[in-house]
Amino acid sequence: MKSPLLSLPGAVPAEGVDEGVAAHYGDLFREQRALADGTGFVDLSHRGVVTVTGDDRLSWLHLLLTQHVSDLPTGQATEALILSANGHIEHALYLVDDGTTVWAHVEPGSQEALIAYLESMKFFYRVEVADRTADTAVVHLPAGSIAQAPASAAVRETPYGRDLFLPREELEAFAAESGPAAGILAHEALRVEQHRPRLGFETDHRTIPHELGWIGTAVHLQKGCYRGQETVARVQNLGKPPRRLVFLHLDGSEVHLPPNGAEIRLADDGPDGRKVGFVTTSVRHHELGPVALALVKRNVPVDARLMAEETAAAQETVVEP
Repeated sequence: MKSPLLSLPGAVPAEGVDEGVAAHYGDLFREQRALADGTGFVDLSHRGVVTVTGDDRLSWLHLLLTQHVSDLPTGQATEALILSANGHIEHALYLVDDGTTVWAHVEPGSQEALIAYLESMKFFYRVEVADRTADTAVVHLPAGSIAQAPASAAVRETPYGRDLFLPREELEAFAAESGPAAGILAHEALRVEQHRPRLGFETDHRTIPHELGWIGTAVHLQKGCYRGQETVARVQNLGKPPRRLVFLHLDGSEVHLPPNGAEIRLADDGPDGRKVGFVTTSVRHHELGPVALALVKRNVPVDARLMAEETAAAQETVVEP
């Protein structure tokens, strides 16, 4: 979905998975500061939107998701995962129930595979699953924003701000009233600062929730009856995850940020040392400078000096070893 807000002054299109919205509108740090101050909004209208309606919607989703949602209160935001049979993360859903409909936004382009899985699990339950991406745009208002959400929007309120499920035809009018617009790069910079993982960035084909700190926020340990639950319980009760998420402060003298997938080695081992992890997301933050999230092996010492390709990096613990 290509956003009409790419016509706003200064808009520079994003690339890759975030193609379709603006990377920035001409001043990355100004946009970050605005969001941090609780002003402006982020156009996330490229994200997939899926709805579930019907009397059994919450009890049915409860059987499929990692989160406890059978009695989810109306208007309460939550997030949940869908795992493979081996416990690897396949989908991340950001949910709210408005009393008649569960609204979820997901990674761009992932909604078709998600819906195919959900449809295959309907059986006799009274539920209807729909792809609402074509008629619904996701917009993010930062924490502290006093902007009014239109009455037509479903609202998902979190500690990091509000996600609006806005009728797509209202997007341009909303932007005119709620600016200034901030690009996806500003949104990503604050996400990295907040240590929040993102599917397809902090995950690969073998990521389990424990590695990213998704236990508690997206995985409820007191419920069972979902695919992959055995792996979650076994790692929680009997072992440790093989990798852990860390926050990196990168050497600010380097011109280029290490890209997603850049290999991480122990600095003391030199350039030929063995790989101990990889960068997942790197950004330039308006206060912290160049920073990143990364996955490293669990046994990497928490005080070890690291190298992300040619860039020196100091780590902060996000997930305990």
